[in-house]
Amino acid sequence: MTGNIDGSFTGKVAFVTGAANGIGRAAALAFAREGASVIVADVSEQGNQTTTGLIQEAGGRALAVQCDVTRTEEIKAALDKGVQAFGRLDFAFNNAGVEQPVQPAADLTEEDWDRIIDIDLRGVFLCMKHEIPLMLKQGGGAIVNTSSGAGVKGIAGQAAYCAAKYGIVGLTKAAALDYAKSNIRINAVCPGIIETPMMGRFSGGTPQGRAKVIAQEPIGRMGKPEEIAAAVDWLWSDPAAFVVGHAMVIDGGQTV
Repeated sequence: MTGNIDGSFTGKVAFVTGAANGIGRAAALAFAREGASVIVADVSEQGNQTTTGLIQEAGGRALAVQCDVTRTEEIKAALDKGVQAFGRLDFAFNNAGVEQPVQPAADLTEEDWDRIIDIDLRGVFLCMKHEIPLMLKQGGGAIVNTSSGAGVKGIAGQAAYCAAKYGIVGLTKAAALDYAKSNIRINAVCPGIIETPMMGRFSGGTPQGRAKVIAQEPIGRMGKPEEIAAAVDWLWSDPAAFVVGHAMVIDGGQTV
């Protein structure tokens, strides 16, 4: 229950969280170009509407739904609205997340820890909790969760973020085994340093800060949101039908 034989997603329905900008927006646009109807979900109503407008202007089908991934009732309501509008759910890209300020572990406040774990890790769990039953009803589907390079290596000053992103990889692998025989494939992507508003905040928005993070990339540049979207597109597709429980690192060689 992934892409059609010709490789397109015509007639399929995708749910994308964190779709108001960055990787989520790039993914929503890519999936719509492939023919999928897209449920565009984010806490930002303005960003949601912008992404949805871009899809519709290009001739695609999209529905904007405001959704806080820490609130199970909002996730369920967003999915229900999408299924009501488009009739089904084939794909999910659980991408919503926030960054951590650079701080040693013992200096993190409990509030900061709880916020990052709640959004970045618990939010992915809650989304899958409500997506999977919808996919089971129709015989299958495909889910991709956004982890990070911080989910496969340690990063100083990023204890909460690493904990959440490592957690996503473990959650993805365990859930993939739970549902592989039910024709639901669950994988993760682990982006490196990507040109997004989040990275702009993390680097401080200065040329010096930007140069410092780019210096970590052997390829000598930041990645593009579209490059992550292309990987998700493939993980959903029929050519990736044998890929189950994989955490795909896409980081220009950073973790190497």
